[in-house]
Amino acid sequence: MTSKQRVVVIGGGLAGLRLAARLAGGAAVTVLGEEQHVPYNRVLLAEVLAGRYAPEVAALPAAGPELRRGVRAVRVDRADRKVHCDDGAALAYDTLVLATGSNPVLPPLRGLFEPEGRELPDGVHAFRTMDDCLALSEAVRPGVRAVVIGGGLLGVSAARALAARGAQVVLAQQAARLMERQLDAGASALLHAHLTALGVEIHTECRVRGLTTAPTAAARDARGHRRVTGAELADGYRLDADLVVLACGVRPRTGLAQAAGLEVRKGIVVDDRLRTSDPRIHAIGDCAEHAGQVYGLAGPALEQADVLAGVLTGADAAYAGTRALTRLTLTTAGGSGPFDLACFGETTPRPGDDVVRFADATRRTYRTVVLRDDRLVGGVLLGELSTVGAVARTWEGDEAPLDLFHLLTDDGGH
Repeated sequence: MTSKQRVVVIGGGLAGLRLAARLAGGAAVTVLGEEQHVPYNRVLLAEVLAGRYAPEVAALPAAGPELRRGVRAVRVDRADRKVHCDDGAALAYDTLVLATGSNPVLPPLRGLFEPEGRELPDGVHAFRTMDDCLALSEAVRPGVRAVVIGGGLLGVSAARALAARGAQVVLAQQAARLMERQLDAGASALLHAHLTALGVEIHTECRVRGLTTAPTAAARDARGHRRVTGAELADGYRLDADLVVLACGVRPRTGLAQAAGLEVRKGIVVDDRLRTSDPRIHAIGDCAEHAGQVYGLAGPALEQADVLAGVLTGADAAYAGTRALTRLTLTTAGGSGPFDLACFGETTPRPGDDVVRFADATRRTYRTVVLRDDRLVGGVLLGELSTVGAVARTWEGDEAPLDLFHLLTDDGGH
């Protein structure tokens, strides 16, 4: 890459800004960020909602003059190599990077939208952006009735945060247990007990089929402006609600890439050099699909940004996938210390796998790992996590653990 090659990055999140920082000084970089907010770390949004952090604590390091906030890319002209923006600008590029992230999944609930409409009822919120977080923060107060739909990582984080603010929280999870994609049954049960102790009412194997609404006092037209009043379950039971949080997962943002004629499957398809089907266009982060995998996590996004920086600066760099570890910290009731959880790899064993489990009720720790051919392939660590670094290194290095007991006890992390 020549020193002043023009690089346009669409997306001002973690991945896009990491790439811009790595390329600083070696290229003419422009980052387009849709949101007006100072760029922030989405991982910390639950802490902002819980009132533990002010919004500015979640801010990412200053992006510098290359970031254009509040500007949305509307079209990519591959023939002329230009990005057209909603403010009328047309930015020429030598290399284009799509770091467009993902959108929240809005489930097909009856009453969510009016016919021909796309406006959510008052009191219904996704939980993906700083605007979502601030709107929820403004709406929540002690005693408010909140229904969280979705028991994955996002739903658990939202439920805990709302409970910390004094809301009466009901969490509805369609699967048989919380965080079923990451946790085994034992760890999920402990998480269930922890949230219950915080006052969260949990319904598993429970599908929400619709929302009930009522016109607001500020109705502006004949149809009225609606406010949510409840959530209807598939069995006919109705949960009263002042707030409903949609935490049903995310979907890669691929519309810009599709309109430009790039190959899209689950995400924007990229090769080991993070190139799309157009070699002048790359994709990283939540929107990218590599080897059939869309990660949707901060760790892989940062790793992809670092690899792409190497590719664009002429290094012999290639992306081979990320072995991602998910970590969650929940503050316990009464200030008795954090409830730490980490999970990685395959937590559900296959036939023939070995499972090793340690549980200590007194210390509130739970550790289980799955071994295949004497190699760690996945596991869950819950409670005191001094060992997580050593376990992760053994897993990432595809090594046979020399002393598994030592590795999984507290001393193993030192």
